[in-house]
Amino acid sequence: MAEVFKIDRSDTLIRLKVVPGASRDAITGVLSDRLKVRVIAPPEGGKANQAICRMLSKKLDCTVTIESGHLSPLKIARAQGLDPDQVIEALGLGG
Repeated sequence: MAEVFKIDRSDTLIRLKVVPGASRDAITGVLSDRLKVRVIAPPEGGKANQAICRMLSKKLDCTVTIESGHLSPLKIARAQGLDPDQVIEALGLGG
C-alpha cells in the first residue's frame, strides 16, 4: 500500500481513482496503486472533488484537499496532519 499512501512532511498524500455519479458515496478499497472512491456528485463544477474532500475529511477527522487531478478521475488528495499508518487505520484498510 506504500504506492497509495505517501508521507509528505507532516501530511499524507493519497492516490485516488474516483468514480463520480455513483449510486452512493463509498470507499471501495485499494485498486492497484490507488484508493478507489465512489461519489454521488457529478464531475461538474468541482462537485465531485468537494464530495471526496467532505467524505475523506469526515472519515479521517482532518482537513483533506485535492492536490492534483482536479479534472481527472486519477487524483492525489492531501490528508493534513496524519501519517500513512493513521490514514490506513482510520479507513479500516489495515490487516
